[in-house]
Amino acid sequence: MAHPDIDIPTEPAAMTAVELITAYSAGALSPVEATEAVLGAIAERDGELNAFCLIDAERALMQAKESEARWHSGHVQGLLDGVPISIKDIFLTEGWPTRRGSTSIEPDVPWPLDSPVTARLREDGMVFLGKTTTPELAWKATTDSPLTGITRNPADPSKTCGGSSGGSAAAVAAGMGPVSVGTDGGGSVRIPASFCGIVGFKPTHGRIPLYPASPFGPLAHAGPMTRTVEDAALLMDILSLPDPRDPTALAPTLSTFRGELQRDVRGATAAYSETLGYVDVDPEVAAVVGEAVRQLEAAGLHVTQADPGFSDPLAAFEDLWAAGAATMLSKFSAGSRERVDPGLGEVWDRGARLDAVAYLDARAVAAEVGIVMGAFHTAYDVLITPTVPIPAFEAGHDVPPGSGLRSWPQWTPFTYPFNMTQQPAISIPVGTTKAGLPVGLQIVGPRHSDDLVLALARFAEVVLG
Repeated sequence: MAHPDIDIPTEPAAMTAVELITAYSAGALSPVEATEAVLGAIAERDGELNAFCLIDAERALMQAKESEARWHSGHVQGLLDGVPISIKDIFLTEGWPTRRGSTSIEPDVPWPLDSPVTARLREDGMVFLGKTTTPELAWKATTDSPLTGITRNPADPSKTCGGSSGGSAAAVAAGMGPVSVGTDGGGSVRIPASFCGIVGFKPTHGRIPLYPASPFGPLAHAGPMTRTVEDAALLMDILSLPDPRDPTALAPTLSTFRGELQRDVRGATAAYSETLGYVDVDPEVAAVVGEAVRQLEAAGLHVTQADPGFSDPLAAFEDLWAAGAATMLSKFSAGSRERVDPGLGEVWDRGARLDAVAYLDARAVAAEVGIVMGAFHTAYDVLITPTVPIPAFEAGHDVPPGSGLRSWPQWTPFTYPFNMTQQPAISIPVGTTKAGLPVGLQIVGPRHSDDLVLALARFAEVVLG
């Protein structure tokens, strides 16, 4: 029976994590009912979208029943106890294969460990639905692989969902679980969030502990993918708990991310850079993001049009990316070069040719961009840009067909610079093109300002409806 003071949508799969927790607390809904609804949505939609590479309904329902018993006894285990979640198939998960989209990783071996991400989610009592798709070894910004095929966009299944956390974005956008968690080495949380119309947050490097250490080093982040900023903040309160296996992890925060959402950010200073000084932006994307910025300014955000002042660090990023890929792939068995995604093979070859001097030169470029951004943030609290300069394009392609581009970073120039600088950045949905394709707005803050970025994103979410 629904509680008279709680407005429950007719379909629990449409509820956010906060709405689910509120309903559980009121006795208006159980974790088992919510999990059954989400599993029903997966059965209905995933055949078309291909967001999951593993679904474990039996385990999910078992965890949901355990959560239901905790709610009935009044001994709730965590902040999101009983909330269904999917996990990108990059994170080690006890009892499930972690194949990373690769045919070179065998499934039939023991999988005894949780990564820090999955360990924190399990300790919180969340319900594990399954694992979401990724391009092979998360190497690119679209989601297709030799192992799992093409993952599609819920807004238009003929279009890409983005990547590399595309399975997670598609699942959340399609009602196949209210939240997920992905990785972001060059935009891999924010790009699919933008293309699919959800929230994707990349916190400061080290805020979410990682294990095993990523071969992409300081580019690598993990982050929540949700329908609301509040859900992202709640997940951050779980995911940012310490883990001794990551020597680069940051110290615990002194406040909660969800609590900091309530701060008054009117009067904060924002620089709006439509192009970063060098990006060609689709006119429809520019119009949607520009209108959102005008509304935020009218609501009290102090906005100035200003570019940060760095030149495109594409070449340095691609060297760093290739070095990481080659480091990872060099540990694969003989013959793997011929089996991997052809585009990944080319990146592997490029990385294998790099020497230490070239790698350190690329790291020096990243440091210089970070210095520029550090000075920039002495004048502006945050930087606002489009998340991606184009709408989603046809699925099954690494770059937009007919564009003449050679590599995926060329069409997502707003995201990878802020992996190089390790800054927190969030993508929130702010509208659609005339064809109904979602458009994202990116908010970037100084390092360690994760709470500010989330608070400003929440402010924008409220202002823009």
